[in-house]
Amino acid sequence: MRNGGAHGLVFVSMSDTPLPDISHDQHAVRRNKLAEMRAGGFDPFRANVATSHFSGDAIKLHVDGQDNAVTVTVAGRLVTIRDMGKSQFVKILDQQGQIQLYVKKDVVGDGAYAAFKKLDLGDILGAKGTLFKTKTGEVTVRVESYTLVAKALHPLPEKWHGLSDPEQVYRQRYLDLIVNAESRARLMLRSRIVSHIRRFLEAQQFIEVETPVLENTAGGAAARPFKTHHNALDVDFFLRIATELRLKRLLVGGFDRVFEIGRIFRNEGVSRKHNPEFTMLEVYQAYSDHRGMMTLIKDMLTTLCRDVLGTTKITHAASGQEIDFAGEWREVNYKDLIREATGDAEWFARSKADKIAGAEKLGLSVSSAWEEFEITNEIFSKKIEPTLIQPTFVMKLPKELCPLAKISLDDPTTIDVFELTIGGMEVAPAYSEQNDPDVQREMFQAQAGEEKQNIDHDFLLALEYGMPPAGGMGVGIDRLCILLTGAESIRDVILFPQLRPGSTA
Repeated sequence: MRNGGAHGLVFVSMSDTPLPDISHDQHAVRRNKLAEMRAGGFDPFRANVATSHFSGDAIKLHVDGQDNAVTVTVAGRLVTIRDMGKSQFVKILDQQGQIQLYVKKDVVGDGAYAAFKKLDLGDILGAKGTLFKTKTGEVTVRVESYTLVAKALHPLPEKWHGLSDPEQVYRQRYLDLIVNAESRARLMLRSRIVSHIRRFLEAQQFIEVETPVLENTAGGAAARPFKTHHNALDVDFFLRIATELRLKRLLVGGFDRVFEIGRIFRNEGVSRKHNPEFTMLEVYQAYSDHRGMMTLIKDMLTTLCRDVLGTTKITHAASGQEIDFAGEWREVNYKDLIREATGDAEWFARSKADKIAGAEKLGLSVSSAWEEFEITNEIFSKKIEPTLIQPTFVMKLPKELCPLAKISLDDPTTIDVFELTIGGMEVAPAYSEQNDPDVQREMFQAQAGEEKQNIDHDFLLALEYGMPPAGGMGVGIDRLCILLTGAESIRDVILFPQLRPGSTA
């Protein structure tokens, strides 16, 4: 039977006819209840509720000593039930957290109370009532009326064990968010991190832009792209592997400060720090350089931690070390780190054979087919970078590692760049951007090694119209979130990470 509740809300009254003995199959039990509701003229999936507050906001409205003075309408998923006979204490979950409801038979009426007792964990409902504080001090809604707005046909995972299969956490993220408060908080924090970055850059007069995901040339990075086909034009396109070259075209066009927070796609491996689809912030500032980017990233991360985390100090999850973003940020040259790791002051003068032997001495497997800079960078990636826990600007990288940066005046074998490494992983590389079209063409053509960037000829044409000197920087949003949330893997900070096809049935 369908009844009109107080304040325009609706409650359900179900028949007292006993259910068939299907208690071993909770899905069947719940479907039976749904069928009974529909037979009685009520379809919960056609019901709705106009909420006045989220749970956290509602709780803040209560004033000590003023019980039942404030009326609220809240809605959420039923996650706990405590049956007191003629009354029930339950809790519902919304995006701000949980709020307790007190449902009393004498208040909502016999039919509505009987129907309420037939609700299941996982059902979604709305409730209207007044705020009061229980004897235990918990702000609670004294329910005057309620409505069921969605019936959960499957039971939630058992609350004490949650999702026991780690892959199920990612494959059925919707369940993980319901039962795992830590996951919910971490992914909410990610949203706040991204929002703060936007506000920070806009305050510095940067303009947010959007550039194409489909590209004729997969440029701006040395990475394997995903390929697709446009039927109407009958041409192949690539999903972008970077936004760099498009954003630099905007510098040519007179947009002096631009940024984009966008999805990047690279058809490569999956690891704790890698997902084939990820989020990258790229920032470009005319009349600046890599030194200007150092100031920008330090200010951005320090204010982000202070404003979003409430502290500039975090604990590195893997090592347990304290990282203070308001403390000293070390600067060190790439070559000095290599010399220290190898114990060889003359490393960069050694032959290729000597470098292979040196790498193998450090326990690394390298190929004779590799270029010398690739052997050296393997040492940096495997033996040095993981040890850089505190914020470290690694300066003056070999020019072979990036053809898009300016060559250092004091050492033509290096480029004016930094890699900001925190927590043992690269968080943000930045360059003094190459704006000489002839040098840029030469650097593209001189690339060696396995990982080469594709040459974007239209970008070279754009440079010939004149690009102002600029600093540019990329920030891996997912890696930054791993660091700031204490997550173990990139999968923990992405709502829906890529997985092998599989069943959730």
